[in-house]
Amino acid sequence: MTETLKPYTIITDFVTGRQVPNVGAEENRQAVEKLLVSEKGYLKEDIQVDVDLDITVAGEPHHSQVDLVVSTDGGRTRFMVIKCAAGSLGSREREIVAAARLLDAYQIPRAVVSDGKTAVVLDTVAGKKIGDGLDAIPTRQEAADELKLLVLTPFPAERREREKLIFRTYDIENVNVQRNV
Repeated sequence: MTETLKPYTIITDFVTGRQVPNVGAEENRQAVEKLLVSEKGYLKEDIQVDVDLDITVAGEPHHSQVDLVVSTDGGRTRFMVIKCAAGSLGSREREIVAAARLLDAYQIPRAVVSDGKTAVVLDTVAGKKIGDGLDAIPTRQEAADELKLLVLTPFPAERREREKLIFRTYDIENVNVQRNV
């Protein structure tokens, strides 16, 4: 018997212009992308979509993607990572903080979970919630100002393996995502 995937439609990604399957939280991601550009002042060039995150956990490779990675300088200095979710945002907070700690040589300062209607904003280094709602997502100017004051710090090497395990544990629950279509 042949496995049949649930049918889906194709939509155009707001930032990249690419055709993408409308699965999972894709409509939520489109809402967040539009918010970032139209209300928060980011340029499309500041937003990276489906950024690869490849890690090795206990000798096994794990490939994933982060929904959105945001900068204020066309991608040179990453400021914020965003997980677009359908359903409970609280259940995805730890996952996006782990991604923000692992994605680059430094901890990306802000981690956000959003369903397109609301958001939770977290301080990556502290691992603490610093804001609720779409208004809590920093504007491009706020992010640029904050980056001038921040010292970008790497995640401690002795905690990295544990953080990879945490990320993978949450990430393997993401079954209804574009990379699995």
